[in-house]
Amino acid sequence: MRVVVQRVKSADVTVDGAVTGRIGPGLLVLAGFEEGDGAADLDWMAGKLVRLRLFADAAGVMNRSVVEAGGEILAVSQFTLYASVKKGNRPSWGRAARGDVSGPLFAAFVDKLAAALGKPVPTGVFGADMQVALVNDGPVTLSIDSRQPE
Repeated sequence: MRVVVQRVKSADVTVDGAVTGRIGPGLLVLAGFEEGDGAADLDWMAGKLVRLRLFADAAGVMNRSVVEAGGEILAVSQFTLYASVKKGNRPSWGRAARGDVSGPLFAAFVDKLAAALGKPVPTGVFGADMQVALVNDGPVTLSIDSRQPE
């Protein structure tokens, strides 16, 4: 499982002209899955995201988690996180899990995030053409892979 997480002042996702998810201050999480991802990857990633200290404390130091900051999380599925550009100029997504695998993984991940956060996690629409708008805060952007925790 791979995510790109951005600390945001606000973010929303729109499908066919309708907003399907919107948050104020918090984290925008773009999530991709590969074959072989399972419950352990989802648990690890959800726990990591809600505990990451990316929000400023009273001294202005990034020392608070999204939970401690009272922030929200917007989750958007994004298979393109598994793009390979090793050969040629057209990306290959051969490592990305098929929709029938990644759809249930994404749904379970959102459930785990909501449970860990203690509030609902809005999303886009799995497999849809989505437009994501955000105001990046900082900017703070991280890339995290459950198979290569650094």
